[in-house]
Amino acid sequence: MDTTELLKVIEPDGATPGFDTDLSDAELVHCYRTMLAVRAFDDVCMKLQRAGRIGFSIPNKGIEATQVGAASAIDKTDFLFPSYRDFGMALYHRVPPVEMMHNMFGNELDSAHGRQMPVHFSFVDPIRLYSISSPIGTHIPHAVGAAHAFRLKGEDRVCLVSFGDGGTSSLGFHSGLNFAGVWKAPVVFLCQNNGWAISCPSEEQTASEGYAIKAKAYGMPGIVVDGNDLLAVRQATSDAVARARRGEGPTLIEARTFRMGGHSTSDDPTRYVPAELLEEWGRKDPVTRFQRYLEKEGIWTAKLEEQLTAEVSAEINAAAKVAEGTGQPGLETIFSDVYADLPTHLRKQGEFLFDLTARRGDAAAGDGAFPL
Repeated sequence: MDTTELLKVIEPDGATPGFDTDLSDAELVHCYRTMLAVRAFDDVCMKLQRAGRIGFSIPNKGIEATQVGAASAIDKTDFLFPSYRDFGMALYHRVPPVEMMHNMFGNELDSAHGRQMPVHFSFVDPIRLYSISSPIGTHIPHAVGAAHAFRLKGEDRVCLVSFGDGGTSSLGFHSGLNFAGVWKAPVVFLCQNNGWAISCPSEEQTASEGYAIKAKAYGMPGIVVDGNDLLAVRQATSDAVARARRGEGPTLIEARTFRMGGHSTSDDPTRYVPAELLEEWGRKDPVTRFQRYLEKEGIWTAKLEEQLTAEVSAEINAAAKVAEGTGQPGLETIFSDVYADLPTHLRKQGEFLFDLTARRGDAAAGDGAFPL
């Protein structure tokens, strides 16, 4: 396969000459709604962080088509190993926004009990979404190990692992792809080449002509796809998933897109992203592009837009209010879920902590008795 040829389906005006999607109208609308939900979630989280109500968030603007297109190609029995810029993968598979907001606040209903940073989601239902990790590329070998285990056990599952262009410079990328190629593990590697690894431009990240070409060194196919084209990303991912299910091994997909915001809420992209480059990619907005496609298919209307925008806005705002009003994790969660049987030294530390906080009048410690 030519790793320099760009796979594209939707033209800038929304046309798809000769392409017939396998998605129903309802499924196409769900894809569009998910992208709108990502933007609404982003917007609310930015406001919460700027107001000092949460500590951190990761902007997703510009990457929505890659996230949603890839997520639409996997089954709920498969495993997702996402990066921290993949809100759309969870939302596409109908993870309730309130469950994601619990993590943003690190409250008592957060699946990680406040032990993780915000945007480090993990879920087992309705989709198996592996815990997001901050260290770059460390989740890539995890995905390969899980996929290899599925193959050894004869389970019909595939792993999809997503990472940025910066992640290709990590040891985890090399180790993961090398083992996956040797084992023919049923895993799909999705490189979101969004132009920047924080402030490092892609052209300073690698001397290769791109990232898909790196697949050749590991004995797997590599494909380059227009990351702002939801249907093209879905097609590339669907083909890779089918290949993995047939026992033919992994695929590396390079989705070329652009991060139209900061690396995080701690970042100021105006210091390193040229304004004209941002304007250029703004004209390639993936949400607008998919909207034009739906309009040409006779699915999108102004009334539908108004309805969906109102729905996602109300849903995300309500989720934030619920999560912010939820209590903080109990003190015992510092010690729980670590060992099946709590070691003596941790029990002593827990008893000391509860006694100390009780004497200082912290209601969270109850009567001072360590509950574990």
